Amino acid sequence: MEKRIIGVATDHAGFPLKQFVLQYLEEKGYEIKDFGTWSDKSVDYPDFAHPLADAIESGVVDCGIAMCGSGEGMAMTLNKHHGVRAGLCWNVEVAHLIRQHNNANCLVMPGRFITNREAEVIMDEYLKTPFEAGRHQARIDKI
Repeated sequence: MEKRIIGVATDHAGFPLKQFVLQYLEEKGYEIKDFGTWSDKSVDYPDFAHPLADAIESGVVDCGIAMCGSGEGMAMTLNKHHGVRAGLCWNVEVAHLIRQHNNANCLVMPGRFITNREAEVIMDEYLKTPFEAGRHQARIDKI
């Protein structure tokens, strides 16, 4: 995935990781649209997932990166949107496969279960891996 506009969203549990993600992406030269949250004060993840999903569907952002404590809440909410294919990643191999096989347009990471270094390699893999298409496109079309 070439350098494009990336939407970023989190809840309070993913906020510390989000701070790292924003800095890392800025250092890499990506344009970022921040959908919140902006502190570690308790919030509801759907309030931030839905605006990110809307931005992915409408093309305001080219892809998204989302975080919450386990990653599951964000992934479930994002995947309620027809045009979003969010994949929950906790290691580099899964990040590779959600792009290569599933053409995921949103990376979700579990803020309470991965380190900043793990997030870095997961993001790098997600952002550099191309979609393989072929038989995988036929499967995506069935979604």
